Amino acid sequence: MTRLKETYLNEIIDGMTKKFGYKNVMEVPKLDKIVINMGVGEAKDNSKLLDAAIKDMEIIAGQKAVVTKAKKSVANFKIREGMPIGCKVTLRGDKMYEFADRLINLALPRVRDFRGVNGNAFDGRGNYSLGIKEQVIFPEIEYDKIDKVRGMDIIFVTTAKTDEEARELLTLFGMPFKK
Repeated sequence: MTRLKETYLNEIIDGMTKKFGYKNVMEVPKLDKIVINMGVGEAKDNSKLLDAAIKDMEIIAGQKAVVTKAKKSVANFKIREGMPIGCKVTLRGDKMYEFADRLINLALPRVRDFRGVNGNAFDGRGNYSLGIKEQVIFPEIEYDKIDKVRGMDIIFVTTAKTDEEARELLTLFGMPFKK
């Protein structure tokens, strides 16, 4: 069991119960899954770029990535329906907690001029989205071996009913929100 998951089981449940006055332990919101998405628009011209993005994603997540395909044809972007345009990974369980721990404690502090993540990126249902501009902030990625700097979206899906509960949950996990 990871250190972050142990922290969740003890401190987070106590902190959330005190703040929101839950009567039952099962009412306490928890992290359901983390979805990491990387859009590779240039893949329409060169499929090798998508392969490199998938390799980077698998190194970061520690799990096999799934290719995402275009849902609609868009003439302006020269994309047809069904073309591979990105990749994603859905993390659950121990891998999810391990990734969250690495993201919060190792990767985010390595971002240049880092002052905290945006606290307004909640969707109204207790889920949080975070955009990263470059994959090299993760210690697993070797700077010399990447072909192109790519960004990614990281979505924290929680069982929280409100944004306030989700914000408190992520704060207790150690997410560095801007003050």
